[in-house]
Amino acid sequence: MALQINGKHVDLDDATRLLDYLGRLGVDPRSVAVEHNGEIVERDRYGEITLRAGDVVEIVRMVGGGVCRHGGGRPPPWNPLRKDLLEAPGRWHAGCRPE
Repeated sequence: MALQINGKHVDLDDATRLLDYLGRLGVDPRSVAVEHNGEIVERDRYGEITLRAGDVVEIVRMVGGGVCRHGGGRPPPWNPLRKDLLEAPGRWHAGCRPE
């Protein structure tokens, strides 16, 4: 049975519950968001969804934010005169932007 998961072709022996598939992958269902055939699946419905031939599934793992390169885990105080800080490539990490 062929389907697409995260953009890759996957073959399963037969129809499989989404929750069981996540278990096979060793994925904690509380740490992912799932889109099944274009619709976001509520976490409490993972056990109700059955993966079938032709399905398209996206599984996205939740990841916490990082720290800023300047250290201390917080961005420097916002200074509108220091626009160079915003324009420096790679200066900011996810979640680290001027206050």
